[in-house]
Amino acid sequence: MQLKRKEAEKLGYEGHPYNALMDLHEDGLTTRDVDRIFSPLVTKLRRILDGIVSSKLFPCNHKLENVPYEEGAMRNVNQEVLRLLRMPDRTFRMDVSTHPFSIGMSLDDVRVTTMYEGRNFKETILPVIHECGHALYDLQVDHSLEYTPLAGGASDGVHESQSRFWENFVGRSRGFTTLLYPILKKHLQFISQYSEEDIYQYFNLVKPTPNRGEADEVTYNFHILVRYELEKKLIGGEVKVSEIPEIWDEMIEEYLGVRPKNTAEGVLQDVHWSWGHFGYFPTYSLGNVIAAMVYDRMRRDLNIQDAIMRGDMSPIKMWLKENIHKWGAMYSPKELQMKVLGNVYNPEYLVRYLEEKYQT
Repeated sequence: MQLKRKEAEKLGYEGHPYNALMDLHEDGLTTRDVDRIFSPLVTKLRRILDGIVSSKLFPCNHKLENVPYEEGAMRNVNQEVLRLLRMPDRTFRMDVSTHPFSIGMSLDDVRVTTMYEGRNFKETILPVIHECGHALYDLQVDHSLEYTPLAGGASDGVHESQSRFWENFVGRSRGFTTLLYPILKKHLQFISQYSEEDIYQYFNLVKPTPNRGEADEVTYNFHILVRYELEKKLIGGEVKVSEIPEIWDEMIEEYLGVRPKNTAEGVLQDVHWSWGHFGYFPTYSLGNVIAAMVYDRMRRDLNIQDAIMRGDMSPIKMWLKENIHKWGAMYSPKELQMKVLGNVYNPEYLVRYLEEKYQT
């Protein structure tokens, strides 16, 4: 923390010293921006979460979470998911790692990974869709930008919006469940015991958990809020490192009603702080916010759910290419949002999407 505070001073900043570190990941992002996002978002997400819990329209547990699967069968499922997403053969590949990630060697060589833990099969499918969202961004940057500093995403937040768009707005949709269901029945024998509606419910469980990586789309931003508030206070010298484990547990319990059993389940669950990666966590919530803005704007031009139901992802991919991907890093994240979406980090679109999905 001493080194990160020095880094902020060397980089220079206006306002809060944390601004210097966030700017490394999201050009021009300030604590004022993030506070403006979280201030209304937390209250409204809490209301949505309480409504889901009381209505029981979406369960918090499902039998499929504990059903084991054969790795070979799941590899076949994931290969068919790649075909559904129309991922290219010559410039893209998928492998296995202990944690899913995406990496671009060039605009013509982008790779992703997933993991196989032997049960709860959505925890391998959703990462595939998520990482393909990152990969598609890299693959669809205009090739005239290759070998320049512009041959990449506008920012970490904008990049995360693409993975979140595909994971949540496509992968968790009812239309995609319809596409996926026969594939699951073909490769996983136990799926015959469950209906298509069961699968949809399974992919859309809403369950408060102390683990960020397992969080659903309703509760996820609470995890980021905890990390943002703690990073801001640490960089600002308001709390000591030794105080963080207890504060962390209290905040998770306050927001989600669950308490980590130990530090491995709590403050040590992420690798980011271990390598001094401060200022990055807020971009996860920015990704959710921008993804909802993209979804709202795209719906004016396309019938997204109809395209998904037909298994035709090409109009969605082309819209993203023409409006976001091809520009690479030519625009700052705020400039790109204004150019394409007419708004900057507006959380109201995410709230509206979650209300339409989980309260109607």
